[in-house]
Amino acid sequence: MKAKVGDFVLPGDFLAVSEEFIPAEGAYDDNGNIKSLVVGTVERDDKNKRISVVSPTKSLPILKKDSHIIGQIMEVRGQRALVKIKSLKENDRGLQASFVGGIHVSQAQKGYLAKLTDAFHIGDIIEAKITKVVGLDNIDLKTSQKDLGVVKAMCTRCRHFMEKTSKNEVTCPNCEKREKRKLSINYEG
Repeated sequence: MKAKVGDFVLPGDFLAVSEEFIPAEGAYDDNGNIKSLVVGTVERDDKNKRISVVSPTKSLPILKKDSHIIGQIMEVRGQRALVKIKSLKENDRGLQASFVGGIHVSQAQKGYLAKLTDAFHIGDIIEAKITKVVGLDNIDLKTSQKDLGVVKAMCTRCRHFMEKTSKNEVTCPNCEKREKRKLSINYEG
């Protein structure tokens, strides 16, 4: 059933089909079904055939293109690193739902990167920029700018946070292991 103007919806709730509307702010297309990306109320622009979800307060964080996020690396395999998105950098309030983003090896840093484990490891805290949002679990991220990348690296041997020793290298103060990372210029450590 199609959502009506003013309906209260939650992330993932069905709003309409893509043959009738184009998803706008707070909505996304999921294989022909337009769904809510956030908690809020439904708004429709019948003239332009757009449907959106407006949050109850404007201060609630909404993931959108070009926003900077803070997240934690959950998995690094092959060509993609998975990131659990913790918050928006510009907003102190928590996110309304749990979001996972991905960084493709080509978006990790400028220039050639032989393997993604030279840029990230599980547990690292990163700052990244959103390049595309297509639903709750399809968010593309990049860390190729100088101010983006690892802001806190975790040792793969003893799980202590590491100290920066050079442009893209960190050392563990506990076990003295040295590792490569794609470090942000804002690295804390």
